[in-house]
Amino acid sequence: MHVQILKSKLHRATLTECVLEYEGSLAIDLDLLDAVGMLPYEKILVVNQTNGQRLETYAIPGPRGSRQFCLNGAAARCGYPGDMLTVMSFAAMTPAEAAAFTPQVAVLDEQNHIVTRKP
Repeated sequence: MHVQILKSKLHRATLTECVLEYEGSLAIDLDLLDAVGMLPYEKILVVNQTNGQRLETYAIPGPRGSRQFCLNGAAARCGYPGDMLTVMSFAAMTPAEAAAFTPQVAVLDEQNHIVTRKP
């Protein structure tokens, strides 16, 4: 048996832009993806803390150092620049693996700079 465990989280990210005319997904600064071990094109759950919407999509790499969080395509209708997001990825693990695993979490400020890392 496997369980779904939180693998990575970017918490309190500020949405920087929305582009409706795109194929979809959430563009995230590669530096921020690396900071929590998220991979380009990995499935993610996005929670918009400002409006309460949740969506599943995938992460696409944004320019390094840009601090970008850009909703694309239909997902662009799920928020507005300035909204606060939490972005999470999950992994399937056995209960024994899960018991020994600690997710990588980064808490961001209003300009999407990392202010706290966990663990």
